[in-house]
Amino acid sequence: MAKRAKRAEKGIESLKEEIEKHFEKIEQDIQKNNIDRGRYHFKEIDKSLLTALKLKIEILGKADDSVEVFKERLEKLREKLELGED
Repeated sequence: MAKRAKRAEKGIESLKEEIEKHFEKIEQDIQKNNIDRGRYHFKEIDKSLLTALKLKIEILGKADDSVEVFKERLEKLREKLELGED
């Protein structure tokens, strides 16, 4: 079981790194006014990466609020994307 837990912890860290990369890409897309590409990265984080992160955290039973923190950041970027459209 320890091996499985260690693998899940590595998976959590890997997902967090991947989410951060996508956040950077969204910010770059907003700066370049590339709204469609920003939406892609937004959906990738929201639909895929956050779901996987939440699942792995639940499997380990850890107290980790990173999913909520990422969702808050995502909402702020969503507002910027929507403002960038106008």
